[in-house]
Amino acid sequence: QASPAERSFQLDYEENCFRKDGVPFRYISGSIHYARVPRPAWRDRLLKMYMSGLSAVQVYVPWNYHEPLPGVYDFAGDRDVEAFLDLTAELGLLVILRPGPYICAEWEMGGLPAWLLWNPDIVLRSSDPAYLAAVDSWLHVLLPKVKPRLYQHGGNIISVQVENEYGSYYACDYGYLRHLLGSFRALLGSEVLLFTTDSTRAEELRCGTLQGLYATVDFGPGSNVTEAFGAQRRVEPKGPLVNSEYYTGWLDYWGGAHASSSSAQVARGLEDMLQLGASVNMYMFHGGTNFAYWSGADFKDQYKPVTTSYDYDAPLSEAGDPTEKLFAIRTVISKFQPLPVGPMPPATPKYAYGWVALRKYADLLDVLDVLCPSGPIQSPFPLTFEAIKQAHGFVVYRTQLPRDVPHPAVLGTAPHSVCDRGYVMLRKEYQGTLERDGQTALRVTGSARDTLDVLLENMGRISFGANVSDFKGLLRNLSLDSSPFSNWLIYPLGIDTAIRQGWPHAALPKPSSGARAGPAFYTGTFETPGIAWDTFVKFPGWSKGQLWINGFNLGRYWPRRGPQQTLFVPGSVLHVGRPNNITVLELEGAPSPPLLLFLDQPLFNRTLSHSAVATE
Repeated sequence: QASPAERSFQLDYEENCFRKDGVPFRYISGSIHYARVPRPAWRDRLLKMYMSGLSAVQVYVPWNYHEPLPGVYDFAGDRDVEAFLDLTAELGLLVILRPGPYICAEWEMGGLPAWLLWNPDIVLRSSDPAYLAAVDSWLHVLLPKVKPRLYQHGGNIISVQVENEYGSYYACDYGYLRHLLGSFRALLGSEVLLFTTDSTRAEELRCGTLQGLYATVDFGPGSNVTEAFGAQRRVEPKGPLVNSEYYTGWLDYWGGAHASSSSAQVARGLEDMLQLGASVNMYMFHGGTNFAYWSGADFKDQYKPVTTSYDYDAPLSEAGDPTEKLFAIRTVISKFQPLPVGPMPPATPKYAYGWVALRKYADLLDVLDVLCPSGPIQSPFPLTFEAIKQAHGFVVYRTQLPRDVPHPAVLGTAPHSVCDRGYVMLRKEYQGTLERDGQTALRVTGSARDTLDVLLENMGRISFGANVSDFKGLLRNLSLDSSPFSNWLIYPLGIDTAIRQGWPHAALPKPSSGARAGPAFYTGTFETPGIAWDTFVKFPGWSKGQLWINGFNLGRYWPRRGPQQTLFVPGSVLHVGRPNNITVLELEGAPSPPLLLFLDQPLFNRTLSHSAVATE
């Protein structure tokens, strides 16, 4: 190791390479997102990446994961990014850091905090002073943690990406990129290598690159390597060839097919790039899981929310297991640099805990006092999540029928005003669901002053592809035969807060309202046989909802729409020697009897036959 005085990581425009401590250097890297991996598994995943022959890992920092409210910071537990970076150094991996402020990553709002939208006129990812002020105050908290870990200062961070595929965003605001360049230089010093990443499209490279930031590209195994690097050469005639995101697989959308890509094709493309002397980062090497409400959404002609699993068909599976693809990649790497000595750590043990019976605890509308202890907000018209400062999850909008409706009348709203799903109850009876890009009207009958409730669900803010801010909730009023409702009571629900405090397991059971459809909580427990191993939970006959085990929010399930049929349950959230508390919020209707099935392997593809348990 060179002493810090001699340590350097630089661009060589003569030899078209990187230089590490003065010696020509190329990296073979893989992406891992600490926010998608439970902290107890960090070491296992990083060790497997090291043993695959990688010299570096590429890491995003999601701003909204660390600043839940303006000026309130969280770097504890699973959010301890410094501990994660220290672990990479301990294992001998270099780091390519991507601190944003925008990261995309199929993550809620691309990593930008929802509270930015408390100012409804803010222009994100631009020189808007309100946006820049928030960015600068965040960078002043984050980047001082990064600086001592830079390679020049004895650490292992060799380069830092500024923004993320900015060329794909409509704003094309060079003033914004220049402002970021100034902030990064001021906080990290003049030595650190700063770079950008964009697709190979000329238009995107025009808007995403800036003098003073080294331009790199991203493309997958389907691309012609020579053409793709030709695009980089048009903006960077000299310097190292770099693919910052070589796609090993792809993400899944709810309602789409499960994405998979051929190991042979991924390996072949990698070999072609390494043959050219390029530096490559594989996106993803380990995808992990969008726990809680962290999955984002794309906008491609319509709103496309991302699944809870971020398996990505990556070389390390969602549960961190080596795949055939990993070994194919490792074989390619071995042709270009020596592999570490020793065996690849094995797959983590899984356990099929089997069937677990749940019971209905309460309809959601019967526990609003617990979920919204501060009571409702009164408003003549519906307010967005952002207007009532609710970032994630669920909000109940309540009003009354203005008149008797003896014959079916149309309860509806304009397209794209239910963001993202609205579960409609009249007199506490479930009527059906309104959807952002789907059904926007239902027919109802009833009497004057009957209570109308709409439970609104945020399915994740757009992280890529839209040029507008993604506000959540009821964006416009509902109407009855086109006359708008008035006098709304709006209940922001703190479901996770209640569950973290032991509800509903510590509460007295509610007198059950039977097997009524619509949003309701179900509870149950199971014991582990003396060991807590990873497992996968299947929802046979359930519709859609959210799952917590021991207070940990494991994310959204939606077997009715698929393709994902199981949620990954890391062994680290389970107890040994005492019961594991399961809480399910089912939004549309649970099966009777309400049973969950714990398996030892995942189901990513909707299968028609319930007996088939296949991974692909």
